[in-house]
Amino acid sequence: MYARFFSAALFCAALLFGLPSLAASRCDVNVPTERVDLAQVSLAYQSIGRASDPAILLVMGLGGQLIHWPDEVVVALCQQGFRVIRYDNRDVGLSTWRQAPAEANLTFEVLRYKLGLPVAAPYSLTDMAEDGLGLMDALHVEQFHVLGASMGGMIAQHMAAMAPQRVESLTLIMTTSGAEGLPAPSAALVQLLSRRGAPNRQVALEQQADLLAALGSPMVTDDRQVLLHQAALSYDRAFNPEGVKRQIMAILAEPSRVELLNQLRVPALVVHGTADPLLPVMHGVHLAAHLRGSQLVLIPGLAHRFQEAFKAPLLAAVLPYLRAHREDTSHWAQIEPVAEHNLL
Repeated sequence: MYARFFSAALFCAALLFGLPSLAASRCDVNVPTERVDLAQVSLAYQSIGRASDPAILLVMGLGGQLIHWPDEVVVALCQQGFRVIRYDNRDVGLSTWRQAPAEANLTFEVLRYKLGLPVAAPYSLTDMAEDGLGLMDALHVEQFHVLGASMGGMIAQHMAAMAPQRVESLTLIMTTSGAEGLPAPSAALVQLLSRRGAPNRQVALEQQADLLAALGSPMVTDDRQVLLHQAALSYDRAFNPEGVKRQIMAILAEPSRVELLNQLRVPALVVHGTADPLLPVMHGVHLAAHLRGSQLVLIPGLAHRFQEAFKAPLLAAVLPYLRAHREDTSHWAQIEPVAEHNLL
């Protein structure tokens, strides 16, 4: 009897004292990067957390790679009980084309955009939304939450409209409805965004550091060496300026999503910064106004980057919302029946 009691006590102690290490292992962000082949592209992704946990798909913005989701944010989401899936959008990071994409001239298409003419992009944001849905198909994840930042938030809106019974909630950070008349970014910032050619690695790093600084908050003083280090991590993992140009064209070709948003019925949280230089704060306000029942959180000083000083406020906004919707599947996204042409 004593032997059985001693064995049981040892087992309980192992469980008790092993819990922290088990949690750390479960939420290890250094898991291998895997790949899934879709019709047009092969997507690189990581899955952090238990496969049995509710899934949340992270969709990154223009030119961003999966490594641009701060590890602290990924770990915090995982520790809330989520299986966190982050991936490289088509044309960035380690994602690759199964066949060469169509040729396109960004300078020419930007001119057409400025003249109010249609933009001929090699692919659309709906194509990119299909990529994300295809990834979840390949992982056999039927229902999931979606968190999108910037362009990723635009893609997330399409996901909820395209697969309304699969999306349990939307979290939209520093993004927009794409409506006409909203405040434009500064000309200086647009100029920095358009600098995609670089003769060598050092010039590319300097250009990226300049852009990161311009996208940052005026409340924060950036360390230039830190910015250059961040730029180097991105460059050395993957550098594809032509792909970023194609992503820009997909955004330029996108019409307003206001009608789509007006029809969508989905639990949604909109988070925006008051100091966003790329998508000024009215973009977030307008987006929330067209998502019925959505919550809006404005973070003072937040700009258009995941800067260290704002990680805590971002998590304070996002985690309670996601925690409330983690197990609630009674409010899956819905979209009111409308004529198909109204969604284009």
